[in-house]
Amino acid sequence: MKKVELLSPAGTLEKLKIAFDYGADAVYGGVSHFSLRIRSGKEFSFEDFEEGIKYAHERGKKVYATINGFPFNSQLNLLKKHILKMGELQPDAFIVATPGVLKLAHELVPDMPLHLSTQANVMNVLDAKVYYDMGATRIITAREISLKDLKEIKKELPELELEVFVHGSMCFAYSGRCLISTLQSGRVPNRGSCANDCRFPYEIYAANPETGTLFKLEEEEGIGTYIMNSKDLNLASHMQEILESGVVDSVKIEGRTKTAYYAAVTAKAYRMAIDDYYANTLDSSKYQYELESLQNRGYTDAYLVSRPFEKHDTQSLDFTMQLGTHQVSGVTNEEGTHYMCKFTTRPNDELEIVAPLGSDIAITENDIGKVYEKNAKLYLTFKALTDEKGKVWEAVHSGNINPIKLPTTFPPFTFFRIPAHEDMNTAPKK
Repeated sequence: MKKVELLSPAGTLEKLKIAFDYGADAVYGGVSHFSLRIRSGKEFSFEDFEEGIKYAHERGKKVYATINGFPFNSQLNLLKKHILKMGELQPDAFIVATPGVLKLAHELVPDMPLHLSTQANVMNVLDAKVYYDMGATRIITAREISLKDLKEIKKELPELELEVFVHGSMCFAYSGRCLISTLQSGRVPNRGSCANDCRFPYEIYAANPETGTLFKLEEEEGIGTYIMNSKDLNLASHMQEILESGVVDSVKIEGRTKTAYYAAVTAKAYRMAIDDYYANTLDSSKYQYELESLQNRGYTDAYLVSRPFEKHDTQSLDFTMQLGTHQVSGVTNEEGTHYMCKFTTRPNDELEIVAPLGSDIAITENDIGKVYEKNAKLYLTFKALTDEKGKVWEAVHSGNINPIKLPTTFPPFTFFRIPAHEDMNTAPKK
């Protein structure tokens, strides 16, 4: 049986490496031109993106280049040059969103596999066949599609690959085709510069057009004003249904603008879920333990396994973002030799170790600190916080750029975390 692909976001070269280290089979990302994540794309130069592709291919992994923005007529010559330049970097596929861009990419780089973006809103066999006949080799289906409809598409088009989102931010609009940010701030979501206006709190008013009367609708305590704020998608507990269907070729995680820790934890959680499915050892509690550690808007299983009209819990009305169960306290450098502080750390703090699956981390104790096992998890405790110059710190804090010596060498990009508590949460809540 061919294993389903695990596809992770790569907003930067560092996140690309982390996603692969933590279990992704492929990543998607791009430079800022014609990509639906301008902010993350700006952190990816052509040189970095080329290095990322080389890094992936050396490890038998794949990189899909995002060219999924909606171009204006004035940009078409620039788009042609961009497609050709991206083709020279030899990614494993282009992700495109419109029929015109798909046709153009096929003409300019005829050997490049073409993946159709979720923003094309494919929900049925008819639309899937049109894009397949135009040259699409994979369709990233609409977030609103059901598993039943995926089966129908695969039945009619068995050679067409199907990709579905399983985790990450959900848009208020249909498959992300939103205009709210455009209307309010002039930042166009369909061209990669969404201001996340659907996450804002809103006050609700009623107007009488005959009298010009305007009055505010008072809200009940605890109801909230985040009326357009969708919860985050989380299908880790539904991998049995998804993979058992036999029609999904790739499961995708949203989040190119999210943190390096998010890239690591989501890849690790879904890698475990996929591998456990094939080993017949699924245990949702393991995956949710990891995913609950992330900041989130509340979780929903959305529409893949339920119809939209059957769901009444997809909006997070009380807050825009909440702290997860854990706070990242630090991460190793790429060599795994030093601790880079992300949150206040002191000697004797108990730091849970988050490392790639299969990592060989030695149980250690010396003058710097100790690594030990407790309740089937690994922990680090510093005895002394000593930087490269030999200075000993009583504590280090977020923003401290001094690498702190570790008692042993860890895998690159190993994270350390502590349980979160309410006063750490700076996210706006009602």
